[in-house]
Amino acid sequence: MPAKKGADIVIETLKAEGVEVVFGLPGGAIMEVYDALYRLGGIKHILARHEQGAGHMAEGYAKATGKVGVVMVTSGPGATNLVTPIADAYMDSVPLVAITGQVPTHLIGNDAFQEVDIVGITRPITKHNFLVKSIEELPLILREAFYIARTGRPGPVLVDLPKDVTQQIADVKIPSDEEVKAALPGYKPHVEGNPQQIKKAAELIMSAKRPVLYVGGGAVNSEAQEELIELAELMQIPVTTTTQGKGAFPETHPLSLRMLGMHGTYYANMAVYNSDLLIAVGARFDDRVTGKIDEFAPGAKIIHIDIDPASISKNITVDVPIVGDVKIVLRKLINEIKKRGAKILYPEERKKWLEQIEKWKKLHPLTYRNSDKVIKPQYVIEQLWEATNGEAIIVPGVGQHQMWAAMFYKFKYPRQFINSGGLGTMGFGLPAGIGAKIGRPDREVWVVDGDGSFVMTMQEVITAVQYKVPVKVAIINNAYLGMVRQWQELFYDKRYSEVDLSVQPDFVKLAEAMGAVGMRAKKPKEVREVIEEARKIDDRPVIIDFWVDREENVLPMVPAGKSYKDMILEDGKGKHEAETMYLVG
Repeated sequence: MPAKKGADIVIETLKAEGVEVVFGLPGGAIMEVYDALYRLGGIKHILARHEQGAGHMAEGYAKATGKVGVVMVTSGPGATNLVTPIADAYMDSVPLVAITGQVPTHLIGNDAFQEVDIVGITRPITKHNFLVKSIEELPLILREAFYIARTGRPGPVLVDLPKDVTQQIADVKIPSDEEVKAALPGYKPHVEGNPQQIKKAAELIMSAKRPVLYVGGGAVNSEAQEELIELAELMQIPVTTTTQGKGAFPETHPLSLRMLGMHGTYYANMAVYNSDLLIAVGARFDDRVTGKIDEFAPGAKIIHIDIDPASISKNITVDVPIVGDVKIVLRKLINEIKKRGAKILYPEERKKWLEQIEKWKKLHPLTYRNSDKVIKPQYVIEQLWEATNGEAIIVPGVGQHQMWAAMFYKFKYPRQFINSGGLGTMGFGLPAGIGAKIGRPDREVWVVDGDGSFVMTMQEVITAVQYKVPVKVAIINNAYLGMVRQWQELFYDKRYSEVDLSVQPDFVKLAEAMGAVGMRAKKPKEVREVIEEARKIDDRPVIIDFWVDREENVLPMVPAGKSYKDMILEDGKGKHEAETMYLVG
């Protein structure tokens, strides 16, 4: 092997991993790698305007494609600006490799210029991280980083790269897949699932009277939509999903209950509350889903399928734990059920259960009070869904607009709803949407953002202009930090403390100043017009400023720490009373 610079080895290893695009921002400590990128070519680089934006772009790319997202930045503030997207990726199980520059090895620990212990800082928010100490270990560490990031429960891996290592020269080779696995003897994700537990699960599913499938992001990561549809249809089981699981089961399907939890549908929450069997698939029983834990699915046995053993019985004690890859386990579970004749042992009860759910759907569908005078945010989402035939990739920021997008756009495919779920990162939407569009140039990508969320990373419009990324941005502009205002209205006697955003940029002029197209809609009749006009533009980003009802609330809502029976309904008339519920048991 000819001797090579450490920086050259980095680029060649990225190519060996099939990396097509890197998001980042150069600086002193990572300059050698950027020089190698220029000299060797072969990898597209997207120059973000802020390292946080680069990190979210890599997340959006990974979520939209299923590939490992790669972000590369310099040391010190470059690295610390990545902390938020790394934490976001960790919470949402996003495969991400972050390469950070570091001061030369002999200066580490000396408070050198732009030095920070990024390995120590990110240890709690990465699946694993590395400090490269010599050029000889560089290619193996990089390959291990990709392997760890994409296997098992996916997650972010950080590689901290001292500048002198990138400058050193050696004749090291890129290790094979077998060598990578051999170097990680303690890392062996269990994917098959325990056969005895799968048999127990099959028995419970066949004998259940009121089963519900509760599906999370793990089903998307394992590409298990086919198996989910087959199991649901085979055994006539209604399906509800988390925000991360959206699209794993088509929301246009008759068995779909849409989203559950704090802002879930009435019928999803009632079905879970009254179920006698809850089948959790790649979900982690987040507090936004469970509410008051001791009143979550109180009469149900629980099956939990997840590739991460640490997630099982972490928040909710389950009856049948199955550690394994969701797609593989579901296929085995379906085969086991078929082997037993796929019999529903209580067909009449199952029929009544589905009929009850249909009654709930008719009793409290997702709805809102529309207006011909002021734009309702829900109306914008509905018009967007109709205009795109439900085919677009939707990438929200975080806040009320995120929940409206989740509620009023019906998702049919995995990787169609890309959002910051666990960490809830404002500013996620725009850069993640850019990354998603770069990863899926064949798909229409809409960022549904709030005015508060958008301004946190709005400089990345310039990035989209530079690379001619035709992402569309719908700003749901209520001139408030909307979700905080809603909580202050409902739980703090309308004491609106520091949520007024009425002093804001002219988003149309702002878009134009950055080289994008700016549009605005102030009246309901203008909503569809600007959406259709935006869809015609395919050479640059479009920013649409929708002026919506300022004090519209996201409903239904389960107050934090409360039970599903405390749900505030869509009509806003008060809490749902337990007496009107279908009786548990």
